[in-house]
Amino acid sequence: MRVIGLMSGTSYDAIDAAAADLRLDGDSLVLRPLGMVGDAYGAEVRESLAAALPPAATTLAEACRLDTLIGQAFAAAALRADRELCDGRAELVASHGQTVYHWTDGGRVRGTLQIGQPAWIAEATGLPVVADFRPRDIAAGGQGAPLVSLVDLLWLRGRPGTPVALNLGGIANLTAPDGTAFDTGPAGALIDAAVHHFTGRAYDTDGALAARGRVHEPLLRRLLDEPYYALPAPKTTGKELFHRDYLLAALAAVADPAGRAAPAAAADPGTPAAPGTPASPATPAAPASPTTPAAPTAPATPASPTGRGTLPHQDVIATLTRLTARTVADAVRSVCATEVIASGGGTRNPVLMAMLAEELPGVPLHTSDALGLPSAAKEAYAFAVLGFLTLHGLAGTDPRSTGARHPSVLGSVTPGRDGLPRAPRGLKQPVRLVIG
Repeated sequence: MRVIGLMSGTSYDAIDAAAADLRLDGDSLVLRPLGMVGDAYGAEVRESLAAALPPAATTLAEACRLDTLIGQAFAAAALRADRELCDGRAELVASHGQTVYHWTDGGRVRGTLQIGQPAWIAEATGLPVVADFRPRDIAAGGQGAPLVSLVDLLWLRGRPGTPVALNLGGIANLTAPDGTAFDTGPAGALIDAAVHHFTGRAYDTDGALAARGRVHEPLLRRLLDEPYYALPAPKTTGKELFHRDYLLAALAAVADPAGRAAPAAAADPGTPAAPGTPASPATPAAPASPTTPAAPTAPATPASPTGRGTLPHQDVIATLTRLTARTVADAVRSVCATEVIASGGGTRNPVLMAMLAEELPGVPLHTSDALGLPSAAKEAYAFAVLGFLTLHGLAGTDPRSTGARHPSVLGSVTPGRDGLPRAPRGLKQPVRLVIG
């Protein structure tokens, strides 16, 4: 079956569309990648989305408008993928949509909302669409994330040692072979927030700003005190916690160590609480290379509440990059990984990857490209797999990863122009994913 997977993550900058031929072969699911295309959100959509996301307030009217505009953008991406990657012969679209809220309460996830109305995709392409993947796992008592964990488990099955799949998007998540899977914390979320706040740009291209900055130890220690990092797996987080105001509160607290500034945590009332993690020791600079300058450690100069005072914005961005590397490395060590296979937009940041390698001495760090899955498209391919499983009545979750009571067939299906394709039932759940 030829399937298009659509994904826009917590960075909400673009829609990734990946196409694959998928088939079951005994207990294996065989995936033949056909390629990926990416469509950036238009400026109006991206700005409206940014203005509506937590901690901002919005209206139902604006939510409806965004649901339509994002659905239309996803439809355009699917049409392009069908035309350019599938020769017009796609049979199914699997759309993750755009996450706008993930509701947590005392460590339990109670709801989630992904927008991007799938009817627009079905109408434009004529194809059936699987969407709304996450709510079913939450209804079964799970976290609803990370859903790519099942695909990671199938993909890494049989690989020697303890390989860990790592995704570096807006939020970082990992999957270990024993089924342990969780969001480790921010990957690009706080870095992107700082870059946009200080420069108006969307992200730190090639880590250039971080490379020119120095890690500010008091700010790093303050950020590492975040209680989320101490929570046990399974756990999930998002921009409900890690957003611009959260960062500005931390900068204000560093500027006013006597405690008169606002607290660092600017989370919604449902954000789980746990004892804080101990502060980490001083952070050494990332290893220098001809293309990746080191990020040295800055002196303990206080920052202003806006981050524009005596602490240069390059130092803030270098510190946030180190925060991502440190928290990801702590999570990787917690599952005793012998190898890390990374994917996502963060792999294109050489400063982040250098810092991560430095934080994980002796643990090989690769990208998923080396195993046949393009790192930029891995999540889109993963949702193509999940859509395929849904259409065949097969589970798309592993309870060990999400904490659910049982595996679930995920999503809701919007019929295409000719209704739903006939798919055989009673099939055996695959135990491995073969790329070829």
